[in-house]
Amino acid sequence: MSTELLRTSLAILLQGLLGTLLLSVASIVGGTLIGLIAAVLRSFGPWGTSRVAQLYTELFRGTPVLITLMFIYFGVSYFGYAIDVFAAGVVGLSVYQGAYISEIFRSGIEAVPKGQWEVSQILGLSKTQAFFTVVLPQTGKIVLPPLIGQYLSLIKDTSIVSMIGMSELMHGGQAIVDRVGKPAEIYGLVAVLYFAVCFPLSQWVRHHDRRNVLS
Repeated sequence: MSTELLRTSLAILLQGLLGTLLLSVASIVGGTLIGLIAAVLRSFGPWGTSRVAQLYTELFRGTPVLITLMFIYFGVSYFGYAIDVFAAGVVGLSVYQGAYISEIFRSGIEAVPKGQWEVSQILGLSKTQAFFTVVLPQTGKIVLPPLIGQYLSLIKDTSIVSMIGMSELMHGGQAIVDRVGKPAEIYGLVAVLYFAVCFPLSQWVRHHDRRNVLS
């Protein structure tokens, strides 16, 4: 690969990486909120809402993320509305990843000793107060490593959003390959950039797990 091609390719890919990072952050926030709500409904909601949350979880965990993205992006236009490709990507990834995140949160909630609830009741806290002040902070510590692992999966899933035309890292790589060829070199650069984002997070998870084992 020539120096000039490397320079111009990196400029395009870094611009795509910015789109990937923005999409990832927005989807992480959305997926975490959706997942937490679904986990709470499954754990504490009345039968009807609990069943709806369970159906949501099973539905999206049992279908490909591309189907979710296609349904949101093209399905909205079918009903006479328009949705921005970035918004479609955020909604699609948030809804899809939220189903997996809800199971992580639910496992964390169930891992908190039931005695914590009893102590909270003795202290006069309502169930809502006990959840937000006692249970949720402990749940956060329990679920943080698997949650970061799921975020890594989400970051890599952003590459699929190129299928609906969003200009992110993979889309930028495809555009360069279509113009100049050299797929091995270009996709190699794309892989390096994904690695640069994901590797520090994976190392943090590994370090956190090792520290927990030693403690």
